[in-house]
Amino acid sequence: MDELRAIVMRAGDKWTATGIPRVSMVRAEACANQVYQPMLHLVLQGSKSLSIGEQVLEFEGATYFIVPVDIPAIGQVAPKSPVEPYLAISLTLDPAVISAMLDEFKCNSPQKVAPGFLVSNATPPLIDAWLRMMRLVDLPSEAAILSPMIEKEILFRVLQGPQGEMLRHIAHEGSRLSQVRRAIDWIRDHYTEQFRVEPLAKMAGMSVAAFYRHFKELTAMTPIQYQKRLRLLKARRLLLFEPRDAAAIAFSVGYESASQFSREYARMYGLPPVRDVARFKTPKSMKLQPGVKSRNPEQFV
Repeated sequence: MDELRAIVMRAGDKWTATGIPRVSMVRAEACANQVYQPMLHLVLQGSKSLSIGEQVLEFEGATYFIVPVDIPAIGQVAPKSPVEPYLAISLTLDPAVISAMLDEFKCNSPQKVAPGFLVSNATPPLIDAWLRMMRLVDLPSEAAILSPMIEKEILFRVLQGPQGEMLRHIAHEGSRLSQVRRAIDWIRDHYTEQFRVEPLAKMAGMSVAAFYRHFKELTAMTPIQYQKRLRLLKARRLLLFEPRDAAAIAFSVGYESASQFSREYARMYGLPPVRDVARFKTPKSMKLQPGVKSRNPEQFV
């Protein structure tokens, strides 16, 4: 763990590419509110709180979690101490890579019901595999050959643990997760539009009741709540980085009522839009807010 932390200390205060396909690292004193893409996330130092729908997950050093689908979430990290910042690494999950590995090891198909969000302790073999992966940051000529093999080992170690069933669901084309993901992709691409649940359920190949149930199991939100989170995350980014008033931004992300937007924004962020954004105007306040230190708009996407 000490060697892993030393490597990740070189990262920036936002997710930083390592040069290894699908592997990123971060050193941060704050955490953005964002849409998390499917990934395996390992915390090395400090702690993280992640609000997903109605659930709040807490992560400490040497714990990991899987994000199975695109999830709009509110995150906050805390350093271990003033001189020991929050450190983490992630692997973007490629269903094709996982599927090939499952076929190779002749793993069983997933159960019908996907497990919910879990926090798991990283085992020594998993940490060891991650260390060998991160050493390749300084060995780019070797990374092209070795990283695919180590990625497979990392996935294999996770497959053996409590979140292995989630990997099976991500990879299996006929799983409930795969079916619901079609609807999730549509909502994300059309988040400003009104929609009815029946066409989404049909898109997922389910009854409306089954679609509601499986959608909430995977995202901890209903479809409408999921869309609302996407709109509010996008609105906050626009408020911070574009010179438009709150009403104009509300309409641009799909709201038909500025007052409704203000109420829902305050419910999510604790303050109405104008007062919330005002907290980011001074360097002192910026240090206290999630995702603001680098002033990078993409952190809010």
